[in-house]
Amino acid sequence: MKKTYKVEVGCANCAAKMERAAVKIEGVKAASINFMLLKMKVEFEEGASPADVMPHVLAACRKIESDCEIFF
Repeated sequence: MKKTYKVEVGCANCAAKMERAAVKIEGVKAASINFMLLKMKVEFEEGASPADVMPHVLAACRKIESDCEIFF
């Protein structure tokens, strides 16, 4: 399953770091952030619940940029 989320991130470098952090979260198969459009695309692993996984993705991203936001 793939989902797209609105994201607030301050710079392209942070967005790249957030992508790498998101992929390490259990239940995430792939993640990409389009800094110009402020969109995050997440592909979830089979059987993973986006509602359960996304809070962990947000926590991992906030370790990189504390004021980032993902709207889910």
